[in-house]
Amino acid sequence: MDILTEMAKILVSIDDRLLERLDREAAALGISRSALIGRLTAAALGEPVGPGAHPEVHAALDRLKELFRGEHDDVDSTQVIREMRDSR
Repeated sequence: MDILTEMAKILVSIDDRLLERLDREAAALGISRSALIGRLTAAALGEPVGPGAHPEVHAALDRLKELFRGEHDDVDSTQVIREMRDSR
């Protein structure tokens, strides 16, 4: 599946100073200029953005995965949840 098929490419004219601010903010957040513009536009228009849209969330999840790398749990969490659900 090509995720770029649902995104439009646009050409926008913007003041040079504002562009510099956008680039600094995008760099500080570790995201692309396009991602920042999309995030700001979504927020301005009231578009809900879930936590998975933020690179900080992905970085935190990567740190958690690294923390528990090598740990093994024989418990089938899906089975435990089913048993809890069915016991109600």
